[in-house]
Amino acid sequence: MEKKLINRRTFIETAAKSTAAVSLLAGTSFSCEPKADDINASSLPRWRGFNLLEKFIASNANKPFEESDFEMMAKLGFDFVRLPMSYLCWTAEGNWRNLLEDKLKEIDQAVAFGKRYGIHTSINFHRGPGYSVDRSKEEPFNLWRDAEAREAFNFHWKHFAERYKGIPNREVSFNLLNEPATITNERTSIVSEETYVEVVKGAAAAIRSVDANRLIIADGLWWGRDPVPGLVDLNIAQSTRGYEPMQVSHYGASWVYGAETWPEPSWPLHQVEAAELRWASPVLQEHYKEKLASWGIPFDMVWDKERLKLQLIDPWKKLEQLGVGIHVGEFGAFSNTPHEVVLAWYRDMLPLWKAAGWGWSMWNFRGGFGVLDSNRKDVQYEDFMGHKLDRKMLEILQEF
Repeated sequence: MEKKLINRRTFIETAAKSTAAVSLLAGTSFSCEPKADDINASSLPRWRGFNLLEKFIASNANKPFEESDFEMMAKLGFDFVRLPMSYLCWTAEGNWRNLLEDKLKEIDQAVAFGKRYGIHTSINFHRGPGYSVDRSKEEPFNLWRDAEAREAFNFHWKHFAERYKGIPNREVSFNLLNEPATITNERTSIVSEETYVEVVKGAAAAIRSVDANRLIIADGLWWGRDPVPGLVDLNIAQSTRGYEPMQVSHYGASWVYGAETWPEPSWPLHQVEAAELRWASPVLQEHYKEKLASWGIPFDMVWDKERLKLQLIDPWKKLEQLGVGIHVGEFGAFSNTPHEVVLAWYRDMLPLWKAAGWGWSMWNFRGGFGVLDSNRKDVQYEDFMGHKLDRKMLEILQEF
């Protein structure tokens, strides 16, 4: 397929055409007026579902999303999809102003699949201009420091806002940036709340300049773990994570510092210090210790259901009491973790989210963390629509 490039002069015209294209895909007409029964940032549904990774890292893959994933999720009783994507998947190499319409239409198609199967689609920048938690590629500018990076970030979000203007929030939301945490790839300095709030304000203003009612979700700081009170007045929901303790969720993961040397986990768990303080930077290690102390959590406290509540639930409940809707954007355990340990961990963690009234999005659907095709050595899979289904894991997910 021929790739069309969009520059600033043709941006508005192309965006308008794209909105019409989405209308045809979704089989609906759009209005700028908010729907009386639509969703807002203060009270999110308890959406439950999965992350899909077709446009997760541009250098790995940049494929269309698969309709069969949406069909299978619906059959299994789930209603949420998060699309963690790299902006490099829809831009011409070396020029963030040039958008590739054929690739953007593949995202339109995913939105249409969501509508077809009754699944909410959350569009997320896993790599936004100037920042990504994925360190395999260095960004040409820095979102936390550079005006041009923020201009690019806002430009892309404004395009998506124009593209999906009028689609109700019950069908589409915008999750601005995956896991903000450190200022540089070296991970020696921490993004401040003040800086993060400035970036989110700019992106929200860009989105609302064309679609005032769009549901916006911001990840927490510290890789999504920490609530951000500074965003309360922006009418933005927030997204947390379920990856603690890392010795369970990322045991043996090659992309996590030191994880291949951690001992095999159990549950409950006395996490080794190397996993509890998993950053090479003393600055980050001290910040984490101070945070635990501020939450009243002893550093060496055993990881069990009580600690999960203290660390993953209670700080976010305080935020929720200020009128902020909460959703768990990612959780899961890599396939190296013993299956029975994962299931026992889920049986403590998932009921906490259910009791809190929060939905969640597992990382991922198909693959090493997933309920399908995870290639675990200690699971007897069953066939499901051409895939290997982890039935025991599925049943726990369906229960909670």
